[in-house]
Amino acid sequence: MRRYTKTYTKTSTKTRAKTHRKTRRKAYKRAAITAVLVLAAVAGTTGWATGGAGGGQQAVTGPPPGTAAWRADTSLGRELPDPATATPAQVAAFFGGLSAAQRHDLARRHPGVVGNLDGAPVALRYEANALSVHRDARYARLAGRQILAFDPRGRGQVAEVYGDLARSRHIAVIVPGSDIDAGTYDRATDPYGTPAGMGKQLRGATTDTAVIAWTGYTTPVGIGLDAATGDLAEAGAERLVRLTDGLAAIGAPEPAVFCHSYGSVACGLAAERLKAKDLVVLGSPGMRAENVADLHTTARVWAAKDPSDWIDDVPNVQVLGVGHGPDPADPDFGARAVPAADADGHTGYFAPGTRSLHAFAAIAEADVDADTDTDTDTDAITDADVKVDGGRAR
Repeated sequence: MRRYTKTYTKTSTKTRAKTHRKTRRKAYKRAAITAVLVLAAVAGTTGWATGGAGGGQQAVTGPPPGTAAWRADTSLGRELPDPATATPAQVAAFFGGLSAAQRHDLARRHPGVVGNLDGAPVALRYEANALSVHRDARYARLAGRQILAFDPRGRGQVAEVYGDLARSRHIAVIVPGSDIDAGTYDRATDPYGTPAGMGKQLRGATTDTAVIAWTGYTTPVGIGLDAATGDLAEAGAERLVRLTDGLAAIGAPEPAVFCHSYGSVACGLAAERLKAKDLVVLGSPGMRAENVADLHTTARVWAAKDPSDWIDDVPNVQVLGVGHGPDPADPDFGARAVPAADADGHTGYFAPGTRSLHAFAAIAEADVDADTDTDTDTDAITDADVKVDGGRAR
């Protein structure tokens, strides 16, 4: 009896260990399979992106074009601030110590650098980028526009300003999602789904807000890993943080940042360091955060998703780096809700006359209750909260 008991104990221990190993292997296998299925679902969702293989985009990072010549310039008898290491505050201090003639001379000789230096005077950046655009026939359509940043490398990056950035009481930034670059950011075939179209509509719906249509990072193209993972968003987050640091350095008010689709992934990764008063996501696949608290931001966080948006079919999970996590529009996430029931599809949030556009305008102009408690279930702009006067929110 005793021998049987002893043998049984050894056998049961070995059996439990073996069972545990098998269970663990099955769990790993399920996780791997889930990741593949998530990728297939995310990449295969109708409308996620159009055309192309969708993988292998190389993020454009680092200092702007022309940096080598800028670093070698000794015309002022001292080193110029290194675009790779100088903070926007240091850039602002540098230009603040120059004469008007010295500033214009640097813009003329180094337009690619001056036009992309966050912290440099806004008007000087417009001047420098006008020169860069004039030298590149591919972007002739940008001539005469307020171009805050222009980088022709890769697919091209551009930031355009609608309104008076130097004098407006409020500032908004539009961060786009997939398939947007310097060639497509203002495409006429998608008037409300591009950063330029969104920027124009938001500017028109407000009274004293300058809007930056910011295509300042390499976005995913087509379907595939780039759209389902966070690599490009991480690179974009760094550049977005620098943009808001630059606004702060020139004394501009903290912006409301509007993040569309994949752009909300970049905004989520930037949130903790982003100098913004409001963070608004629309048509978001996730922010790579479990909830608002996980973003570690002092900005108010808002979310909009209309019932017809195909983004709702994208799995809100994150497994082995694939997928972007919980839906920010889910009440459990903790974001304030933005009315969007009358928006149409994935790119209709800024369409004229929609409640979402009116709500966005109210957020941009701080015309909503700043003391709303994010821990209550009243964190929403209702239709009654959005007052419309002549097509503008007030």
